Amino acid sequence: MVQATALPRNEAGIGTALGILKQRFGDRLQTGAAIREQHGHTTTWITNQSPDAVVFPHTTQEVSEIVKTCAAHKVPVIAFGTGTSLEGHVNAPAGGVSVDLTQMNKVLAVHAEDLDCVVQPGVTREDLNTHLRDQGLFFPIDPGANASLGGMAATRASGTNAVRYGTMRDNVLSLEAVMPDGQIIRTGNRAKKSSAGYDLARLLIGAEGTLGIITELTLRLHGIPEAISSARCSFPTVDAACRAVMMTIQYGVPVARIELLDELSVKAANAYSGLTLPETPLLLLEFHGSDASAAEQAEIFGQIAEEFGGTDFAATSTTEERNKLWQARHDMYWASLQLRPGAKGISTDVCVPISRLAEAVGAAQDKAAELDLLAPIVGHVGDGNFHTLPLIDMDDAEEVRRADEFVGWLNDLAISMEGTCTGEHGIGQGKRPYLEKELGQATHYMAAIKAALDPDNIMNPGKILADHT
Repeated sequence: MVQATALPRNEAGIGTALGILKQRFGDRLQTGAAIREQHGHTTTWITNQSPDAVVFPHTTQEVSEIVKTCAAHKVPVIAFGTGTSLEGHVNAPAGGVSVDLTQMNKVLAVHAEDLDCVVQPGVTREDLNTHLRDQGLFFPIDPGANASLGGMAATRASGTNAVRYGTMRDNVLSLEAVMPDGQIIRTGNRAKKSSAGYDLARLLIGAEGTLGIITELTLRLHGIPEAISSARCSFPTVDAACRAVMMTIQYGVPVARIELLDELSVKAANAYSGLTLPETPLLLLEFHGSDASAAEQAEIFGQIAEEFGGTDFAATSTTEERNKLWQARHDMYWASLQLRPGAKGISTDVCVPISRLAEAVGAAQDKAAELDLLAPIVGHVGDGNFHTLPLIDMDDAEEVRRADEFVGWLNDLAISMEGTCTGEHGIGQGKRPYLEKELGQATHYMAAIKAALDPDNIMNPGKILADHT
């Protein structure tokens, strides 16, 4: 279990900064224990570290004022979106101020003819897509949770559609951010490409708030496809399902989504979502295009699946049936918890090259069995990314130790396969021990960038870099 390490506190600076900010923001600065604990909350087993205060800005200028005040007194600043991150990203190991961006939630502009939009960071992906629907447009990044777009950019989120539409890195044209000294920068404009200078947008995307606070995003949009069809197919083994995925990708079928559920996950989905799927490994797919192309993609996949022993193949283009399947997929966390009522679900992810996917998933299943852990697996397997959810009795110290061993082993396995310890959850506090294993000397250059931009280490300290606390 990750016991988040406390960092030295600047008590005098925190007290002074909170006094200034309270005078400026009044009731929009809160110091109650419950709200502070909520803003240190993580949906995993990392210990909670609450900030000293939570402030709710409405504008970029107000964010700048907050950061300038904190910078002047060397007080930590932690950006907060919706709190759905999984690796301790919003904890406050040195105390400080949580900047809750949820009230900066306006869609500022939609340029339908250019397929882009401008939003504040507190807009959630579901709210944006509701806003866009009448214009025949959508934003494709879908991490499952109804996360804020600022938080999704900060963690370089991806999700079920990444195999076709990419990640947040690929769908942010430019952004506005408040830097550690409180200055406001803009990293670009609305042009679809640029060769102008360093790519600061990509530096801030995935930086998890350690280099600045994102206050505005210009996002790439896509037209809602003419036709959307879904398919499901059961397989005798996880290995067979993964090999069907590899063949589908190598064959060039432009699937929008291709998701794996292992036997435990299918069992959980049946019980929680009222489905009657065969309780064997399952692939869920979605195809986008014209009526003809979506049907052709489904047909080609059906042929590939048959080659690997796939059964109960069924395709549908009806919205109701599609939504039922994908809602069941998005409900997997809650469904899995029902496999062991009272247990804590420890969600972790890794990503490996597609050619190693079957080997990695099979090894993860074997290791969980060896450690006597109940650990359902799901994955965005079209890009080699999969998740395990060990279900742990947190009052059983030996079981917690085994779970900790499993998570560490899985991270090391992915790195040994030329993969990554995290495909989409990010580093935060939980994955810090593995970043240098994965990237080696590159992490020292990351630390140099952090030190140059944030010499007092006030921006989300204690995250990502193990050697720059």
